[in-house]
Formats: sequence, C-alpha cells, structure tokens
Amino acid sequence: MAYDGTHYNGWQVQPNGITIEGELNRCLTELLQENIQVIGASRTDSGVHALGNVAVFDTDSRIPGGKFSYALNQRLPEDIRVQKSEEVSPDFHPRHCNSRKTYEYHIYNAEFPLPMKRLYTYFTYQKLTVSRMQEAVPYLVGEHDFKSFCSPATQAETTVRTIYDIQVEQNGADLIIRVIGNGFLYNMVRILAGTLMEVGACRKEPEAMLEILAARDRQAAGPTAPACGLTLVKYEFLDEIK
Repeated sequence: MAYDGTHYNGWQVQPNGITIEGELNRCLTELLQENIQVIGASRTDSGVHALGNVAVFDTDSRIPGGKFSYALNQRLPEDIRVQKSEEVSPDFHPRHCNSRKTYEYHIYNAEFPLPMKRLYTYFTYQKLTVSRMQEAVPYLVGEHDFKSFCSPATQAETTVRTIYDIQVEQNGADLIIRVIGNGFLYNMVRILAGTLMEVGACRKEPEAMLEILAARDRQAAGPTAPACGLTLVKYEFLDEIK
C-alpha cells in the first residue's frame, strides 16, 4: 500500500490519534463485518510516507484476494491506497520473512523553500557537500550495532542491523539519501540522515562514523531529521511467498 503520512500518527494504532493501521482495521471491519486486525510489515513513524508497505490479515470471507484492493480503495481516505492485494499462505507473517527494505530521505537544499515540496522533502538552506556525505557512507554499510543511531525509546531485542547499501544522490537542489537494509530501528533512518547532513555541513568528519558506531550512544550521532522527508519506497521479500 501507499500512503501520505502527513496527517497520521504513524502506522501503529494509538490510543489518541488516527493511524494507518487503524484506518485499515476500520475499513476492513466495515467491509467484512468481522473484527479485522492487520499486521504491518513496517511500523512507519508519525509523518512518514510509504510507496510500498505491506500488511496481512485473516478473514473467513470468500472475496477473492485480488478484489480487496478495489473494495478497500472505495472506503479508505484518499491519502491511503492499496496498490495490490492477493491471498497468501496462512502461516505467512511479513515481519518474520527474509526481507529487504528501501527508504529514501529527500532534502531540498536551496536558498528558499518551495511550497509544493514542503510535505515530502526536508528543506535546509545550509550548503550540503554531497561528496563528503558519500565519503561517510562506506563506514555505515554492513552489519553493525546501530545503538547510536536509534531512539533511546526503542524496544528492540538487539540493535544490530545490516545495511546493504547507502546512496547519496544530487540533482540540482534535490538530494536523496537512499538506505537499503534488512531492518531498521526506531528513528534509525532519520538519525542516519541527520548525521550525514552534519557531515555534509562540515560539522562532522566522514570518518567520525566509526567513532559514532563504537560509542553505542545516541548522543554521539547527529540530530533526528524531520519525518516529512522520509518515505518507505520498497519492501522486498527475498524468499518467494508460497
């Protein structure tokens, strides 16, 4: 599914606030007249967008799997849309599969902001040197303990993750930080983006990434970049769904 996360309190159901998961549960429950609780592959944060998140649910309905996308899109708010629906095996769980996630963090680096970019891009007027950011990337790729790059509020059993690739690209005033990994900690991509921007702004050296990783201390890394610039672009299952 794809969604604009601007007006939502993230993916996961919250006691006070509208969420993506909550809207899916509501629409599916109304459609099927069953108490439906979806399971999401990625619990995106408040204000974060997605082009390719995945969710599953159980139902006694005989509606063909491919028809759910049409039925749901007639009921969901216009800023949430199912891109594809299909039936999977009863034991399939999106968070227990061998998978790869791709996130993109978009930055508009210019003298003044553009209003049409404000919801999906982080604006900064401070000059960012992309070559410095690219120089820092190799230190972060691979399997590392990313405790310095996650919120202290994380409830993860381990802070070790594998990053397969990070790309920093520039097209005029537009910068994209693309991060591909097997999983991410709470706020991890936004902290990575904030730290790389510190390098681009000459406030940290590229090789400082080694010290930050070794510190295993959130205070050693850069700031958490605002949510508006972050999009979950792709969620790939490396094992075929049977």
